[in-house]
Amino acid sequence: MDPDVRRRSDVGGSPFFPPRRAGGANRGRAGSVCPHLGRGRRPPPRGLPVGHRLTTVEQAVTSESARATVAVTIPTFKRPKQLKRLLATMPEQRSEAERDHRISTVLLVVDNDPAGSAHETATESGATYIAEPRLGLAAVRNAALSAAFAAGADAIVFIDDDELPHASWLTTLVGRWLRGDAEIVSGRVVSTFDYPLDPWIEAGGFFRRVEFADDAAMRFAPTNNLLLDVGFLQTHDLWFDADFALSGGEDIRLTSQALALGARIRAVPDALVTDPVPATRATRAWVLRRAFRVGTTTARCGVLLRPSAAGRLVERLAWLTRGITRVGVGSLRLLLGLLSRSVSHRARAARQIARGTGMCAGAFGTQYREYQARHTVKTG
Repeated sequence: MDPDVRRRSDVGGSPFFPPRRAGGANRGRAGSVCPHLGRGRRPPPRGLPVGHRLTTVEQAVTSESARATVAVTIPTFKRPKQLKRLLATMPEQRSEAERDHRISTVLLVVDNDPAGSAHETATESGATYIAEPRLGLAAVRNAALSAAFAAGADAIVFIDDDELPHASWLTTLVGRWLRGDAEIVSGRVVSTFDYPLDPWIEAGGFFRRVEFADDAAMRFAPTNNLLLDVGFLQTHDLWFDADFALSGGEDIRLTSQALALGARIRAVPDALVTDPVPATRATRAWVLRRAFRVGTTTARCGVLLRPSAAGRLVERLAWLTRGITRVGVGSLRLLLGLLSRSVSHRARAARQIARGTGMCAGAFGTQYREYQARHTVKTG
């Protein structure tokens, strides 16, 4: 086996049945600058390739002079060009963060393409390449967690393969975590377009994300620009839920679980990345499907947080009520938009109706497997 390639089984556990924590409490490092460090640390999983040679970056993990180790992870699926563009930004991002905070970093690329389309791009950049054969978002993110644990990381940073970080992105994200009062740190993501956007989509705000003030508390957070404290994950044995592998929403599920277990999620808008949106996604059909899917996964996550059957029933009814209300308000707004000929009202109404319909469906467990089509292998 190529020493630069690790398959999912090589870094311990399965994405659907992850390795369990060893019993007993783990103490943090004596004199640690950040109270997170060392809490719940798990020894590296067994089964790394025989004769595997550590890269220069991996050797830095063992350095006692480092304040902490941060694993920067990039899950990827059939986007070699975008991945290459992102990887080109990593040397400067990593060196700045290492210098500013006296940390070491590890760069991991986790490829969910069975054909291994990211292998050459990843290895040429000096990143550690991990092939994850099980398809789906939860599987590839769990592979990233296991690889970060194997590298002895104290924190793991996720960034999507089609995004681009702005200056000082990583050092800003890590700096907020090192303050020691947030287990999850969420950066800001802004969508960009290199073509004229449909006025209906622009008026509907389909690609405008909620903007949080600096250090604002959040109830959940997406993984497209996120730092997770490894000690907290290991202490609570938190992994991405395989039930969300093809529907998306696995990030909302994990971060809302973490919040329920006491994690503090803080917004850091200065840790900025841009998300260049391909024209194939900037269509009315796509944005409405996405609004529906987000409605289903948000409701499902809310229901699953309830431990009892009675609690889940109450939560289902609550999400059903929210969904019906949103559909009703959206319908009235649509009527207003038709009467006033307002593009904004019509587009926002369509978004409300799609999201509300998704909430109603998700309240009773409906999954919209948005990512299943891209993993379907055509035969014949």
